Amino acid sequence: MNETVAVVVVTFNRADLLGLVLDGLAAQTRTPDAVIVVDNASTDHTREILDAHQDLALQRIHLDQNTGGAGGFRAGVAAAYDQGFDRIWLVDDDVVPARDCLEILMAQDEACLMCVREDLRGRLVEKAAVHFDLTRPWSIRPKRASVETVYGERAAMPARVQLDVVAFEGFLVRREVVAAVGLPDDSFFIFYDDVDFALRARRAGYRIWAIRDAVLVRQLAFDQQLALDTWKGYYMYRNLFAVHFRYGANPLVRAKPYAIATAVAALSPLRGGRAEASNVMRAVRDARAMKKLPARSIPGSGTPAR
Repeated sequence: MNETVAVVVVTFNRADLLGLVLDGLAAQTRTPDAVIVVDNASTDHTREILDAHQDLALQRIHLDQNTGGAGGFRAGVAAAYDQGFDRIWLVDDDVVPARDCLEILMAQDEACLMCVREDLRGRLVEKAAVHFDLTRPWSIRPKRASVETVYGERAAMPARVQLDVVAFEGFLVRREVVAAVGLPDDSFFIFYDDVDFALRARRAGYRIWAIRDAVLVRQLAFDQQLALDTWKGYYMYRNLFAVHFRYGANPLVRAKPYAIATAVAALSPLRGGRAEASNVMRAVRDARAMKKLPARSIPGSGTPAR
């Protein structure tokens, strides 16, 4: 009941959304002991928004370059761990927590917890996987079922739902987990860094629970699946392939990225065109360099807050 908690918020050029997140954190019934905002070299009015929220025990990390969500969360988690906080709450800059969200999470005696996301209309949009399967080579997508697809609405959920993987949008983790598995892997840049961390945690024996009544309201729609022919598409493919290479349960699963890349390239005239074909071929090549888990990140060498 006396555990301390630091919130880590990563942001890049979304100052107005960041202001909403910080307002939501300031209104929590359980006040965070620190709010560490990692600014990925924003060029908008992010600093002015931070100046207006000094009532939050605010710490600021202004990075010199954009390191993506993965690099931002790595820096923030390292800073929180270095300062000795018992729990670390990872929050993106496009979600707003319900007033009692942190209080409900902190009442749970579990090492890995996840909020449940709703959209602005109150509809369940929690896409964290309850079944993430890396054993079957014939399944194109490893996510077999999510909270959203299984329950449809939040009221239909039990109080706790066990998850296979999470998103870094409301993930609360005890420092013991970071000590056991290391920091988020910044080589992902964006996408699947949260999946990678969750898989490492589960390999270390931790269970992950979604808490029905701990609600985050997502301010933006999920539309990343429409961007496969853009620079984001490259990272989606590359990092999905890296997860297969790292955690595939058998040789056929670990070979699946080659089959997916070949199929996408062959079908590109009918869908994403040359841009998507180029993305997927570069992605499978570059993902090979991520096959091996990086050397365990030793907490204690994080970026200091300033």
